[in-house]
Amino acid sequence: MQPPIEHIVIVGGGTAGWMTAAALCHIFEHTSLKVTLIESDQIGTVGVGEATIPHLRYFNQRLGINEAEFMQATNATYKLGIDFINWGQKGESYLHPFGEFGKSIDGVQFHHYWLKYRESYPASVLFDYSLPSVAALKGRFDYPSRDPRSLLSSYSYAFHIDATRYASFLRAYCEPKGVNRIEGKIVDIQRDGSSGDIQVLTLESGQRICADFFIDCSGFRSLLLGNTLQSRFDSWAHWLPCNHAIAIPTEKFGTPKPYTKAIAHSAGWQWQIPLQNRVGNGHVFCDDFMDTSEAESILEQSLPSAPLANFNNIRFTAGRREQTWKNNCVGIGLSSGFLEPLESTSIYLIQVAIMKLIELFPRKAGSASLREEFNQQMRLEYERIRDFLILHYSATRRDDSDFWNHMRTLDRPDSLKLRMETFQETGYVDHYEQGLFLVPSWIAVYIGQGIIPKNYAPEVDEKENTQISQMMSHFHTNIKNAAESLNTHKQSLERLNTSNEANWPEASMSLYGVFS
Repeated sequence: MQPPIEHIVIVGGGTAGWMTAAALCHIFEHTSLKVTLIESDQIGTVGVGEATIPHLRYFNQRLGINEAEFMQATNATYKLGIDFINWGQKGESYLHPFGEFGKSIDGVQFHHYWLKYRESYPASVLFDYSLPSVAALKGRFDYPSRDPRSLLSSYSYAFHIDATRYASFLRAYCEPKGVNRIEGKIVDIQRDGSSGDIQVLTLESGQRICADFFIDCSGFRSLLLGNTLQSRFDSWAHWLPCNHAIAIPTEKFGTPKPYTKAIAHSAGWQWQIPLQNRVGNGHVFCDDFMDTSEAESILEQSLPSAPLANFNNIRFTAGRREQTWKNNCVGIGLSSGFLEPLESTSIYLIQVAIMKLIELFPRKAGSASLREEFNQQMRLEYERIRDFLILHYSATRRDDSDFWNHMRTLDRPDSLKLRMETFQETGYVDHYEQGLFLVPSWIAVYIGQGIIPKNYAPEVDEKENTQISQMMSHFHTNIKNAAESLNTHKQSLERLNTSNEANWPEASMSLYGVFS
């Protein structure tokens, strides 16, 4: 009979380690469960994942974290979406918003009415009917309304953060709650001879640490899950060939925009993430199509302000571990897999793994059924994000480089191929019961990158053209006026010191804040 789990050891700090520790010490605060985190100041963290999606609001809210304090501690700014530049074609752009397009009418999604309206007005732009898209590009931000009938409740928001400072913020949250941090490097890992479970970690100092359950947050090294337990890595490099990132912070300039920029280049793309005190920049590329010196030159020439550090080169392979939970160890964060940060999903994947582990938490070690369920759910999470990222590269008309010719003609996963073909024929987008991304996200990338369905939902023809025109005009005017009524992003950041937390919308109320 398996003994109860009384002691969990987290290997590695950083965002993944301290988010995991924070969730465990909060959820199990009134139990006897002991949580230990081992990290070494001599081992650096990647620390460039600064853009988030709205689900992080739920995580912080669940832990009782004050949003203003979190934002001040991490030099955060607000984020309403991602501005994609040069993706469908050079010179084109669209903003993937955290919110709805218009409003469903009689159970029919708004974009179907727009498709019919577009037949008479081909210059119409779908993104003019998205409040967060219009507001973001105007430099506006305010909290969504608590009134579900209000147009101002049709969006959510996320943050641009300093991930290193977020980890420090969470460490300060954890240690008073009893999380035991041990400084040191692991030099030996002892396993049970019959079960293969991890039993003892030995540090460089000679200290031996025993535990019942282990969580690998050691980053790309995957010290426990990959190196020790040999969970096989399933590479997706044939679908997502970008394998190198160059990151560099630059000085703050102007007023931070309430959105991330993702600018496509000849062999990859560039991120630009505005914080309160600086700007995060990076160039993600495939070194089969571009060498490092050229990639650095492209990034250097497009930096918005003076550099604050040297280039940080990060190499990676897109993919995931086949078993995210193996034996008595779960991998969380980069130790379990990696997908490029095109849609700011890195911290989300940490969060979803933590929450699913808590939902399926094994009271005793050795539960094969819980492991199988967890691994199945994490596989779906990774595969759905993978498909969404591939969509950005394959839904393009770019033919100006070998890289884009390769990506445009790539053989897509069957799961993505079916979704794309269905949308192209009917405008239909299937809604995932679990995981990312919601219907408006798929619509944003499809339409934003030039995939216009051949047909719209037949129910649209129940309304006359004049009704549809009036409806579209109504939405367009109301969204424009609503966006202009919001505070500027600068004003919203300046009021952080005086914000009343009672006025913030519940994360679970929002379209994009529900954790599911």
